[in-house]
Amino acid sequence: MSGRPVVSGAVHYFRILPQQWEQRLRMLRAMGANCVETYVPWNLHQRRPGETTGVADLAGFLDLAASLDLAAIVRPGPYICAEWENGGLPSWLRAEDRHAPLRCSDPGFLAAVDAWFGELIPVIAQRQVDRGGNVIAVQVENEYGSYGSDADYLRHLADGLVRLGITVPLFTSDGPTDAMLTAGSVDGLPTSVNFGSRPEEAFEVQRRRRPDDHPWCMEFWNGWFDHWGESHHVRDPADAADVLNRMLAAGANVNIYMAHGGTNFGTWAGANHEVGYQPTVTSYDYDAPIGESGGATAKFHAFREVIGRYLPVGDIPEPDPVLPTQRVELTESLPLLSVLPAAPTERFPSPPRFEELGLDQGLVVYRHRLRGPRQSEALTVAGVADRAQLFLDGEPLATLERDGADTVDLATVEDRDLSIVVESLGRVNFGPLLGESKGILDGVRHGRQTLHGWTAQPIGLDDIRWLPWETAAEEAAGPRFHRGRLTVETPADGFLALPGWRNGYVWVNGFCLGRYREAGPQATLYLPWPLLRAGDNEIVVLELDTTDATGIELRSEPDLGPVAASPQ
Repeated sequence: MSGRPVVSGAVHYFRILPQQWEQRLRMLRAMGANCVETYVPWNLHQRRPGETTGVADLAGFLDLAASLDLAAIVRPGPYICAEWENGGLPSWLRAEDRHAPLRCSDPGFLAAVDAWFGELIPVIAQRQVDRGGNVIAVQVENEYGSYGSDADYLRHLADGLVRLGITVPLFTSDGPTDAMLTAGSVDGLPTSVNFGSRPEEAFEVQRRRRPDDHPWCMEFWNGWFDHWGESHHVRDPADAADVLNRMLAAGANVNIYMAHGGTNFGTWAGANHEVGYQPTVTSYDYDAPIGESGGATAKFHAFREVIGRYLPVGDIPEPDPVLPTQRVELTESLPLLSVLPAAPTERFPSPPRFEELGLDQGLVVYRHRLRGPRQSEALTVAGVADRAQLFLDGEPLATLERDGADTVDLATVEDRDLSIVVESLGRVNFGPLLGESKGILDGVRHGRQTLHGWTAQPIGLDDIRWLPWETAAEEAAGPRFHRGRLTVETPADGFLALPGWRNGYVWVNGFCLGRYREAGPQATLYLPWPLLRAGDNEIVVLELDTTDATGIELRSEPDLGPVAASPQ
């Protein structure tokens, strides 16, 4: 970096379609950043044990950044937080044992990490700056002092990174408190601190703990993330730019988190559990200087002016074009419970967890035959994670939500078929509930009697090609798929609004854009141009609740909901 400060920006390759990486990185360079930072989500790369997919191309992202004269900082975890499903840890780590140790020196956990790092780290190592690449630093774990205190675990990771070929500086990052820096640091490795305001105080704590470490803010929180049912967080651009300038004027290195947030496509949004369960929305706009669709915001221009005092800035690229507004009628529909493939024959004594079924995210349909005669008593679904819809002989009975009531009155005296559709809304990504299970966790009871004898049908939401649109399905209550056609002349960006729809998912040409929820705040889903083709495009909506809505709207601007100040 030739004595200049490192001004990095967080841009997550896994939250952006690869065809749009270059535009986002050019925007980062235009803002004046000379480096890009990214996490690596283990659970996206290895959705099944030992099976690495080609979905996420870290190597291609780093190579592209290098071609644009951007250095790179890589944070491979294994835990990343990032408001990402399970903090990046694969759900299969707890397939056999719901309480298997995580983020510590437990031999089983270390064996899984070592196997994964054996594949991942050489990809990073061969792109280090001392080998002609652009990677200038690699992080050990992530904010570990907020979670644990296993020094042997951190040392094992650090030694493993060196053994696998990492020669650029290793470092740690934690909140600016004595306890976090003490527990999250590794002897002999530099520290960095994460915060959104009061940089002088944060760097003073770092200096007190590590007087020889250069001041480096690895996460400058210039915006914030959103939860369903809350507000969209924004931060005054002038306030954020002032903090950025104070850090650079003091000679600190800074990583702007986020420079460009991107999108939690599909079912990859995580959750928090601070005041009850708080699932994260689909958008990861983060009120970042580069907007979710790649445009320059007021914060972008404020940051560009500040960074330009210390580093050269680049030319601002043209934004992607936007489609004109239109309405799309969804004229076909299929009831979920009537079109599922043949019901499984394997029976379980109790409802199995998602992890036991090999499902990381999505839905599970549990079925049980209630044998009568029996008296009227309360039906209890214990440990719903996260939303359960109950049907009796195919008719809706109740909807139960996590952290809410778990019982419903059941008046029945004859044999009845009980179906329960359970939806995961995202695993907690930060704090002691990391690694939580999904499904029905503690069984189902009628009165005091535990109900035994279940089938369980996992439904992944990545691929919906199995839907039998060519077959007329019988009418049935409950969740329904709806389909329509969006016609465009030339692919361009858009924003899908679902007025009147309540809770569900949207696919465009088979790609899952993510969740929508009537609770808001997010009211539109970002539709990137690479998903579209000239002519007709298939739009599918899975509505889990009941609605009279028949169409969706394509809009030219996003609507992320009513705003509140970011908690800085």
